[in-house]
Amino acid sequence: MTKFYHIIRGSIAVIIGILAILAFVSAIYPLKFFDIQISALIQRVLVDFSLFAIFLLAGIFLLTLIFGRVYCSILCPLGLYQELLMHIFRRKCKPQQNHPYKYFIAALVFGALIGGSAWLVRLIDPYTLFGSAMSGAYLGGIILILLVALVWFKGRFFCTNICPVGTILGLISKYSLNKIYIKEDKCVSCGSCAAKCPSGCIDFKNKIVDNETCVKCLKCLDKCPKQAIHYGIKPKAKVSFNPNRRKLLIGGAALVVLAAGIKSSMILSKNIAAKIKKAILPAGADNAEDFANRCLNCNLCVQNCPMKIIKKADEEHSTVYIDYEDSFCDYNCHKCSEVCPSGAIAKISLEQKQKTQIALAQIDEEKCVKCGLCVMKCPKEAISKEGDAFPKVNPKICIGCGACQKACPVKAIEIAAVEKQKLL
Repeated sequence: MTKFYHIIRGSIAVIIGILAILAFVSAIYPLKFFDIQISALIQRVLVDFSLFAIFLLAGIFLLTLIFGRVYCSILCPLGLYQELLMHIFRRKCKPQQNHPYKYFIAALVFGALIGGSAWLVRLIDPYTLFGSAMSGAYLGGIILILLVALVWFKGRFFCTNICPVGTILGLISKYSLNKIYIKEDKCVSCGSCAAKCPSGCIDFKNKIVDNETCVKCLKCLDKCPKQAIHYGIKPKAKVSFNPNRRKLLIGGAALVVLAAGIKSSMILSKNIAAKIKKAILPAGADNAEDFANRCLNCNLCVQNCPMKIIKKADEEHSTVYIDYEDSFCDYNCHKCSEVCPSGAIAKISLEQKQKTQIALAQIDEEKCVKCGLCVMKCPKEAISKEGDAFPKVNPKICIGCGACQKACPVKAIEIAAVEKQKLL
């Protein structure tokens, strides 16, 4: 039965890993499983109070309360990457200390998110870092390289002592119904289970498993020669909460950091938005300030845009943005809205997208040769031309898709961002 658990868990992890890679190479995006990434879900709850997002988030927390941190070993793409490294390295892990600073990291990150900005999430969230790496962004690539070294020396230390999502799930997992535990009467303290544990959460000498840091990879189950390690409901186990003075101090300090994160995020949000103020944004982004503080920079929209007009954040832009230099926005496409898991790009229908003004075309009459190609290419018939006159743009109809700019042979059309998107 223990081997069965391990096989099922491993099979699901492999499937999710393959889907994650396929999603970021824009091959398929069938299940939208990135919609169940915790930071993105929290963002959607805060952004639009989505009941669906609330139910999904509650479902993940309930899953953790029943089965422990299975999310980290099945659904987290960065966790799966680290597991692959562990499989390649085949190194033995030593018991790790449960460092209290991770609570402060989580408090600061989620405090900033509650305060209205995703700026810290972009730097440390596992899903965001995975997306950043898969899209070729520098930050994600650097993190993947650093994780190679971290996994080599410390196993899944990122998951157990750095990751803010892992910290939240660990607190829940500590009181989960099903746990990894050691039957003391059978254990001979050989250390086989601890040597296989990627989280270093098994202290075989004292016959203790730290279920807060255990990611429930279940690799230890079939390694015990005496079948002394089990996963399930521990016999006569009592769940109790009896905080000592140290825990109370850590908890109080974490609440202070949470408040500091909320406050600092509210102050910095406008400064962050300034770096994207003049950028054209995907339909559903609403306005620069909101988008700059909601976008996780996971780059899923970048990878799945068929016209390749959505670009990664750079020195001039704090988030993804639209660049019409090489192409235009397809009138019959709203892929970015479909794939965005965080709500930064609202999940709008194709009909809504076709009516959303994201920018405005402007014609330079000094360059224009009156060829009329812009009139023919505009999907909204927002450009008109009478006789030998210059083409005119109707701002009440133009949605700023850039089709006219792409068609213009003399570069006489410029697409300018609007301060706030609106439904025409």
